[in-house]
Amino acid sequence: MDNEQSLFWQAMSDVKPLAKNDKVATSGPTAVTEAQLARRAAAQAQSQQADDQLTLDAVEPIDPDEIIGWTRGGMQHGVYKNLRLGHYSIDARLDLHGLTVEQSRQALLQFIADCQRTDVRSAIVLHGKGLNSKPFRGVLKSYVAKWLPCIPEVLAFHSAQPHHGGTGAVYVLMKKSPKAKLENRELNRKR
Repeated sequence: MDNEQSLFWQAMSDVKPLAKNDKVATSGPTAVTEAQLARRAAAQAQSQQADDQLTLDAVEPIDPDEIIGWTRGGMQHGVYKNLRLGHYSIDARLDLHGLTVEQSRQALLQFIADCQRTDVRSAIVLHGKGLNSKPFRGVLKSYVAKWLPCIPEVLAFHSAQPHHGGTGAVYVLMKKSPKAKLENRELNRKR
């Protein structure tokens, strides 16, 4: 045996193999990774469920000039007010003008996924008023208002201010991405 091997065996001389009934406590990075994987799997299942819920079934028509809004439970009033007033910077934009309902559905899902991947929290979706849309006025607006609450990453939306498109657009506030949450936890842990 060479010197390195003999040093290895000398260092391992007091190590005993685990018995079948020995329990090993997992803590530290391994436990966190397992928890993260479980959360990621749950999020993917929830995202698939959102895809299934973004149906093309009949939707209740919304008037083209109606102000629309929605918030997920537990949102602070001040946060929603700032969204409604357009006080958040618009980090991304999706224009649905000229798209069919199915194309709009796919574009919206991809847009929200891209926003999560790139840590975008506030965005705007331009759906238009649909004054001449068929079979009724405001078709895309009605579908967007139906779909957004079904997407787990969406925290709230509200019709935009006039200078951003008014009732032909909505501000969308999204959850922090898993990466941003982790960075925030690490930042707060250091304090």
